[in-house]
Amino acid sequence: MKKIITILILALFWSLPLYAGQTDVRSLRIWSAPDHVRLVFDTDSLVEHNIFTLDKPDRLVLDLKNTRLSTKLPQPESSNRFITRLRSAARNKRDVRVVFDLNRAVKPKSFLLDPNRQYGHRLVIDLYDKKESSKRRASPVKTVKKSGNRDVVIAVDPGHGGEDPGARGKHGTYEKDVVLAIARKLVTMINRKPGMRGVLIRDGDYYLGLRKRMSKARKHHADLFISIHADAFKDSRVRGSSVYTLSRRGASSEAAKWLAERENSADLVGGVLFEGKGKGEDLFTVLLDLSQTGTQQASSTAADRVFRQLKKLGKTHKRRVQQAGFVVLKSPDIPSMLVETAFISNPDEERRLKDPAHQRKVARALLAGISDYFNYQPPPGTWLAARQEREAPRRHTISRGETLIAIARQYAVSLNRLRRTNELKNDTIRIGQVLQIPGG
Repeated sequence: MKKIITILILALFWSLPLYAGQTDVRSLRIWSAPDHVRLVFDTDSLVEHNIFTLDKPDRLVLDLKNTRLSTKLPQPESSNRFITRLRSAARNKRDVRVVFDLNRAVKPKSFLLDPNRQYGHRLVIDLYDKKESSKRRASPVKTVKKSGNRDVVIAVDPGHGGEDPGARGKHGTYEKDVVLAIARKLVTMINRKPGMRGVLIRDGDYYLGLRKRMSKARKHHADLFISIHADAFKDSRVRGSSVYTLSRRGASSEAAKWLAERENSADLVGGVLFEGKGKGEDLFTVLLDLSQTGTQQASSTAADRVFRQLKKLGKTHKRRVQQAGFVVLKSPDIPSMLVETAFISNPDEERRLKDPAHQRKVARALLAGISDYFNYQPPPGTWLAARQEREAPRRHTISRGETLIAIARQYAVSLNRLRRTNELKNDTIRIGQVLQIPGG
């Protein structure tokens, strides 16, 4: 008996060098975006790797040093843009080789990510079409001439996506899913309005870096950027919608500060590297100090119009538009806002967010605010601006003894519409003040 125990101990001792210190690959997640495929290997520690491609036929080879697989790697879906299948095998009793069979040549890019609040160590590999990458490098930058009757463009950005699910409700609802559903409904409604065109920044379950979202909006020459989210807080009783614009002086409340830090960390979850002192650097230290006074004023006006409509829909979390340092709002030339449609951490609001009928109500409220903003302040050279000029809005200079209700009757317009057109909070007017009289 002692002899058998001794043999077992020796066998265990001799096997230790094979596994001691090895990195454990726990899972592989595959995400498909419009321009690339992302592979995410979840590991229990940093992994040394080597990656290269082969042709005839096209393959991608990944060698993982001093690594073992603790799970069977999944096969790609049949709709995968590049990968037809994958296979893996141990090498040298300590390494692992993974081979991806491809349907075309790819340009791979790999990097490592440190653990964060959602994931542990990760090896990320992004695959791009090799031919399309070459075309992009060779293509000159095109300029777009804006005609006198162009549509106003609204970039609608559903937050999070892919391996970054955003907030999660008590019953398992993911923020990334409900905001995508709302965004799609909103873009459909926008495209039914004359003189307006909606652009969906994310149209699937994949991740986009915060700056790439801004870049896509700029590529489409957006006149307004609206990022749609679902809020979350540690207290499940908190409820209501919110609208945020960018603050250069800091958040307008502690809750706004907390929320901004959570949303800005999305790039660390999604895997975006920054040039500078190193990956994982605080987002705020790598942002440019942009001069955007005019853009911020327009953002505030648009956000206020949207907030008014959300108040009609139901309870709002605060009484006014909030401010915080959201990275996704830092575009210097596009008025931008971030809308938290509800608190997904509140079970009642989670249930409503999943309801398609409620999603349409939210989309209609957002559309009403957007339309109100552009009808009041249409960009020059647009169809909406041309329509406003055709209607030849009249102007009235207030004289002594005139009242707002008398002016409304004089021009046959409602008192409420006259107030709204001139953004008057009450009926107080002053001599010499110029009022814009709405058409019709």
